[in-house]
Amino acid sequence: MTELNQAIEQQAEQPTFDMRRVYLKDASLEIPNAPEIFLDGNEPKVHIEVSIENKVLGNNAYDVTVSVTATATVQDKTLFLVEAKQAGVFEMANIPEDQLEKILHIVCPSMLFPYLRANVTDLLTRGTLPPLYLAEINFEQLYQSQLEQVQATKQ
Repeated sequence: MTELNQAIEQQAEQPTFDMRRVYLKDASLEIPNAPEIFLDGNEPKVHIEVSIENKVLGNNAYDVTVSVTATATVQDKTLFLVEAKQAGVFEMANIPEDQLEKILHIVCPSMLFPYLRANVTDLLTRGTLPPLYLAEINFEQLYQSQLEQVQATKQ
């Protein structure tokens, strides 16, 4: 029986990772200069911002949110402003502290981003606008650059 107990204890100490739920936390689309802006034949300029947030929910659960804000302008007039927050609840246990930050800032956002891309494209299409296909993001590189910025400000 002791071997069985040891096996159970070892299994309980193994790192675990599970995505429990993916959900759209928030989404909005504004077309403030419609319908006149639709008559302008010039090519829009698009500006995109992405951010990541996370919080501890308790009981080894974490809420991770990837947000995007995309603004398209045509000659200083806003064609559209789309904002979306894609979130997920992740359960993690027995993860070393140095690895937890990387998982929260790299792995989880990488899993959520395809949902966010689809929701942004769908929202724009339903608003009779051309779809915006968000490019893939290297969340590891983004995380490393954020770490470098923090270290530079400390110095």
